[in-house]
Amino acid sequence: MRNTITEDLVQTQREWDATYRQLADRPGRTALRRRLLYLSRVLAGEKLTPTQKAELRRRARGRA
Repeated sequence: MRNTITEDLVQTQREWDATYRQLADRPGRTALRRRLLYLSRVLAGEKLTPTQKAELRRRARGRA
C-alpha cells in the first residue's frame, strides 16, 4: 500500500479513464475490456482510502 499518490499511479488512472471512454464509444471490443479489467486490478491493488481515490481521480483529470 502506498502512502502517497505517485505519478505512475496517476498515469494508470489516466489510462483507465481513456480506455473506459474508448470502450463506451466502441462497445464489445474484447481488447479494450481486457485492458480495462487489467487497469482496474492495478488500481484496486493499491488499497487507497476514499479520500486518496478522490485525489487520484482529480489529479488524473488534471485538476491539480
